[in-house]
Amino acid sequence: MPVDPHGGKLVQRVAPEQERQKLLREGERYPSLHADEETLLDLENIAVGAFSPLEGFMTREEVERVAAEMLLPNGEVFSLPVLFQQREPPRVVAGESAAIRDVQGQIVGILEIQDVYRLDLPALARQVYGTDSTSHPGVDLLYRKGEYAVGGRIQLLRFPTHRYRKWVMTPAQTRILFAQRGWRTVVAFQTRNPPHRAHEYLQRLGLEIADGLFIHPILGRKKEDDFDSETIMRAYQLLIARFYPQDRVVLAGLATAMRYAGPREAVFHAIVRQNFGATHFIVGRDHAGVGNFYNPYAAHRIFDTLPAPLAITIVKVGAVFHCAVCGEIASERTCPASHEMRRTSVTMTTIRSLLRAGKTPPPELIRPELVGVLQEGLEGSALGV
Repeated sequence: MPVDPHGGKLVQRVAPEQERQKLLREGERYPSLHADEETLLDLENIAVGAFSPLEGFMTREEVERVAAEMLLPNGEVFSLPVLFQQREPPRVVAGESAAIRDVQGQIVGILEIQDVYRLDLPALARQVYGTDSTSHPGVDLLYRKGEYAVGGRIQLLRFPTHRYRKWVMTPAQTRILFAQRGWRTVVAFQTRNPPHRAHEYLQRLGLEIADGLFIHPILGRKKEDDFDSETIMRAYQLLIARFYPQDRVVLAGLATAMRYAGPREAVFHAIVRQNFGATHFIVGRDHAGVGNFYNPYAAHRIFDTLPAPLAITIVKVGAVFHCAVCGEIASERTCPASHEMRRTSVTMTTIRSLLRAGKTPPPELIRPELVGVLQEGLEGSALGV
């Protein structure tokens, strides 16, 4: 592939099949650490190399360096902590191994414990999220998961059971697929929403500058008012089937929680997509932001201040909107400033509000063909489906 994984190699921490049964038997003798869904998703992503160069959950030294400098101790850029948090002091010690168990009590992995430590959650939140307010969904989740943490290398023994399995591909699989298609350049698009017209504008821009487009929605935990993963993927499947050159687009899901960490999460998202084989990554206005916690262009500027450059090329795009004068979707760089009063912001928040009010969003915001999918998603959410 034209771009190496972050750190130079794709981490593989999935136990070989011939060793798996032996390790499962050994795991029954180890102390147990129970993992919630977000931790299990991170376990899998570490094991398959999505979070390369991480080989396990972070130790105190790794967390402190990442939080303060956006660097791992080995000098590689990394912007977010990846933690195995516990609400109570864990009954394990450094130097031993522990069995990682899911909510059913089944062993899914082994943790080679290097560190057991207590987190200063407010201080960590301020460094990573820029706030310690629980009104920030990422901070709230950080607090709720507990102030204790266990760090060390992992081995995955069983792929966790989760509702996103049918959409997930590993970095090894996407790299093979891109190579089979002969793509030398791949632009990745991150989203936590179904596609609207502004997303289409950016994705078509990607198709203009690269051999292939990799649409990679976040499928893990999101804000309560975000669309569910089924709706997001159904909408994208319809969009690609009806309106995109299917041989130039790959759709897969990234099963991890949204952190809503703004600029730091933009860096994290870029690193992950580099690991999946993308050569380019689109960063739009207020990437991974929430509320008014971040400057809309902080996610652009952070790439100019990293302690070392990333191998993936960052495609920075400003505000995208519908301009009534231009008669189409445009951006700050393509629409005259004199048209400012005729611009309509294209956001999923607006589209969602219209749908919940029983109104049909106008076609300049979202394709009419996708409206039914979104309506069904909202109705299912209201019914608890």
